[in-house]
Amino acid sequence: MNTLLGQDPSGVLGELYISFWIPTVVLTAALAIKLPTIIRLWRDPLLRAVGGLLVIACCVFVFAAPATIAWVNRVTGVPNIAAPLVYSLITAFCGSCLMLIIAWRNGLSDRSAQTRRVMRLVVFAYSGVIVALWVLFALADAPVERVRDLDTYYANTPFMREETLLYLLAHCTAVLITSRLIWNWVRTDGLDAWLRWGLVCLGVGYALNLIFDAAKLTAVAARWTGHDLDWLSTDLAPPVACLSAILIAVGFILPHAGQYLHDRWRVRLAHHELRPLYLLMRSVNGYGLPLVLRASPELRLIRRETFIRDVLLPLARHIDEDLSRRSYDAALALGCEPGRAKAIAAAVSIQDAAERRIHAPDEGSDGGTGTAYLLRDIGEVSRALRHRDEMEAVRASTAARRGNVPVHD
Repeated sequence: MNTLLGQDPSGVLGELYISFWIPTVVLTAALAIKLPTIIRLWRDPLLRAVGGLLVIACCVFVFAAPATIAWVNRVTGVPNIAAPLVYSLITAFCGSCLMLIIAWRNGLSDRSAQTRRVMRLVVFAYSGVIVALWVLFALADAPVERVRDLDTYYANTPFMREETLLYLLAHCTAVLITSRLIWNWVRTDGLDAWLRWGLVCLGVGYALNLIFDAAKLTAVAARWTGHDLDWLSTDLAPPVACLSAILIAVGFILPHAGQYLHDRWRVRLAHHELRPLYLLMRSVNGYGLPLVLRASPELRLIRRETFIRDVLLPLARHIDEDLSRRSYDAALALGCEPGRAKAIAAAVSIQDAAERRIHAPDEGSDGGTGTAYLLRDIGEVSRALRHRDEMEAVRASTAARRGNVPVHD
């Protein structure tokens, strides 16, 4: 423990290094998931803002990677020209965040002059910051290439000092406003669970950006006072920014992907729950559905539902309505809820009708008063078929009740 406390913070944080390409891959995945919806609903300003934010965020981490910084400097032949490029991308990211705020806050129906004025103000303000960054870089004297510690190395250099402060303050302002909006939204009642968790990830991601800004500003201010806290800028801020980007990407992915996976799970569960009734109908029909290898889960569910209903419809004339009523009463007497009792009674009567149909295909009753329920609520009936003990108890109770009823000639 004492050994850890005595270590240089930069050495400890070096073990926590996160490659800049990891958030790039995650952000690209988020963009790929969102892109079809963005293209299909291009007129939606919210989706355009999300798409723009993800594209710029990807560019930030591509061009902020040390290898890319060195490459840009070498190709252009200008030492440290990658700095205003990366700062400009970060500033554009800030503007995208604020545009996203406006789209979220006002919605599609708000086309007021005030909304348009605010959006133009954001564009002009952050465009002005980007222009100022390039002007300050042109005025500064920064001949020594610094790939990882430019902010602190030139903290006392005229114009480079102002450039660093400008992009950090612009970034911090946007992050503060975005974080406040998101956490206010999280507390809103009636949110979808996937959306809420996505917002939580976004909120934490933007909050981590505040740590990034604080680390950078503290390191720069330490240089002004003659102290050396460069590890805050070079070793703490980058992994914090990477983790922030990953959480932001997950925040955008989670509502879409979570709802998609939830829908797929519901379809597959519904298909699985219909299996007992499907097997019973297959025994009645003599054959089941042909195998289709490339069928989607939705198509498989529809085919199974259609097959069950197609077999149930002619089976209805074999259903003993008296047995169904007595089974319902027996299920109620055993403590079942009315809906559950109805499903069990239907399952018992269908099993009885299946046996009648198999052993005496030409005989049947003119039943069918409960056919509409059978065709509509096949899921409940199939689930009831899984509980054999419960159905046997209902059958035994039904037989006992029938035995106690006098038979009149």
